[in-house]
Amino acid sequence: MSLPGADFFERSGLAAWPGIEVEWDGAWVRRAANGYTKRANSVQCLDPADDDNAEQRIVAAADWFSARGLTPVFRVTPLTGPRTLAALEAMGWLRYDDSYHYAMALGSIEPDRRGKDHDALDPQFLAVQRQLARYDDRRMDGLTALLGALEAPARGIVLYDESGAAVASAIMTIADQIVVAGNVVTDASQRRKGYGSAMMRTGLAWGQSAGARLAALNVQADNSGAQALYRGLGYQHQYDYHYRSPETA
Repeated sequence: MSLPGADFFERSGLAAWPGIEVEWDGAWVRRAANGYTKRANSVQCLDPADDDNAEQRIVAAADWFSARGLTPVFRVTPLTGPRTLAALEAMGWLRYDDSYHYAMALGSIEPDRRGKDHDALDPQFLAVQRQLARYDDRRMDGLTALLGALEAPARGIVLYDESGAAVASAIMTIADQIVVAGNVVTDASQRRKGYGSAMMRTGLAWGQSAGARLAALNVQADNSGAQALYRGLGYQHQYDYHYRSPETA
């Protein structure tokens, strides 16, 4: 089965990981979510042909973020036009957090018996995310607000070990028949035991049962361990992306 292109995945990603405040400028979209994650607090273009007046539009986007007390961030994907990328370079916006988009068609997947899916706002699930990701109150408030903005079907996935302790977790959201994994985290003291893979299989099985045909996620380019885990599940690299911020940020 051939997979869709970056335009399909990026538009689906807007629903799977939403901003709380959203504003469009042609095919450019600005999103703000109180600073929780770069992805939900960035501007990006969804059509490389929408490339006119790039410098002025970048300045306008930067002002929009600054007015909300946020660092201006541009998400650069294959849909970023060449004049926009040149303008970011000329304006001194620095490149960071090189990342990959992975995806796959869903085959037959069985959940792990130790896995459980929760309502995404279930206090038990949120407590697990706080514990495993080591979030402070501010980060938890940001996550809770973003989950509250979700309109797409979503579940919080938790894998428990034989003692009943939570050892791996993620948020699975379905948009356009794609189950998108986010906030994937494994207990740092319990890695390399297969818990992350088992948790992911549980979440993918839920997604498939809820109508997903594809699976997708994002992973940082320097996280070789996570990339190996995802490739072992069948995910394949689709395209690269990165972020840019002003030199003074």
